[in-house]
Amino acid sequence: ATLPINAVEDVLWAFRDRIRDLARDKRFRSVMVFKNHGLAAGATVEHSHSQIIALPIAPKRVQEEVDGAKKYYDYKERCVFCDIIQQEINQGVRLVGENHQFIAICPYAPRFPFETWILPKRHSHDYQNNSKDMIEGLALILSDTLKRVNRVLDTPPFNFVLHSAPVNHHDATNHYHWHLEIIPKLTRVAGFEWGTGFYINPTPPEESARFLREAKI
Repeated sequence: ATLPINAVEDVLWAFRDRIRDLARDKRFRSVMVFKNHGLAAGATVEHSHSQIIALPIAPKRVQEEVDGAKKYYDYKERCVFCDIIQQEINQGVRLVGENHQFIAICPYAPRFPFETWILPKRHSHDYQNNSKDMIEGLALILSDTLKRVNRVLDTPPFNFVLHSAPVNHHDATNHYHWHLEIIPKLTRVAGFEWGTGFYINPTPPEESARFLREAKI
């Protein structure tokens, strides 16, 4: 949130270029980009940094998203994420911010308080496909969203994770939609969550979105 926009763009370009490079290796099925900010979020190095890991399998969470989106596409012949974006724009109650290329929302059924997603308005299944105007738009909305999170929550520890389609896997082109997930660390995952896979979130997403949307930055 404190980086100048041109520096944020540089980071986002680095994400794209490293994903492209790793995707050329046919051993890899997925490339995961994430950031742990603060001790409670799992950061082990003091200076701010993101991490990238290439995996020989698709992570369970991403694969579940891809499979669920495929079922929706087979039924509706539309991308479920595109439909969500349109619904959130129309309703406005979970909208955090938007620009020409992107939308930031608190999703309908978040796992955590103030969980926020950033999605491209134009359908795109793979972060590798981002162009110059997309990177510029993403830098603006990412910086804006993190500033709002910091203002409302007093600079909390957080994770952000990039979900993009599995690499070397073109079947997801029509039904998957890449996105960034920002998760402030305000609650703890305990026995109930580990035992059931369910999450208890005490803050409705509509309230989280309103606080973030109305924050003075």
